[in-house]
Amino acid sequence: MNDDTVVKKVVDYIETHMNEDLSLDNIADAINYSKFYIARIFTEETKCTVYKYIQGRRLTLAAQKLVETERPIVEIAYEAHYDSQQAFTLAFKQLYECTPHIYRKNGMFYPKQSKISMMSSLDGRSFMYYLAGGKLVA
Repeated sequence: MNDDTVVKKVVDYIETHMNEDLSLDNIADAINYSKFYIARIFTEETKCTVYKYIQGRRLTLAAQKLVETERPIVEIAYEAHYDSQQAFTLAFKQLYECTPHIYRKNGMFYPKQSKISMMSSLDGRSFMYYLAGGKLVA
């Protein structure tokens, strides 16, 4: 199995189990690869660690909820797997450069970490693309 397939399996597992505990051990057990192999291949292929990808995806989904719902920020923070609103606010501010409250007030959702997608080129090779920090990475 090639590295692209491993990355796709990891991404698919993460996206399907976003609301669960996504430790590297759990991911490795689910897709039957060593956690060390997964961590190395994922980082080599995506230029992003598994942890940072999960964090970015969860914060992006939280940003969408902030704009599209009236749910309390603390509730969204817990759903994004943060133990406190303070920890959530700090992580959110690092990615979105504003607090969740200000982001909600602005009322405009823009994803910072989209799902990694695999594409095939004309010569049969595959490549991946995703948004990282609002920029398309290929």
